[in-house]
Amino acid sequence: MRIREIQDEIIDEFSMFDEWDERYQYVIDLGKSLPLIDEQYKTDDNIIKGCQSKVWLHAEEKDGTVVFTADSDAILTKGLIAIMIRVFSGQKPAEILEADTNFVDEIGLKEHLSPTRANGLVSMIKQIKMYALAFSAKN
Repeated sequence: MRIREIQDEIIDEFSMFDEWDERYQYVIDLGKSLPLIDEQYKTDDNIIKGCQSKVWLHAEEKDGTVVFTADSDAILTKGLIAIMIRVFSGQKPAEILEADTNFVDEIGLKEHLSPTRANGLVSMIKQIKMYALAFSAKN
């Protein structure tokens, strides 16, 4: 599935909820379904700078795509990185670099997150794009 299709799917899912509390709970639930990152990747090198909580993000290239795994020590942040991984993992580096992230605004995340969590979300996106750039340059 292409990045825009996944983003549209997420927008549809979030539109089912009328209240922000329900969306907040959905983000937390998404975090619970995040595949566990291998413990060997929970290192300082893989911590995303700029996040209030600890967020580990690991990327590797498989068959021309970037595959991400992640974890966080905070339940909401774990849900946020789970959404980002759902969108970007398994995509080609060039597609990750070209993708916009307007869906974050469309589902209301930025306006309902605290400033520090919103900054953390931006840092997650930047780190995902940095990995894509690195794999793109390597090829």
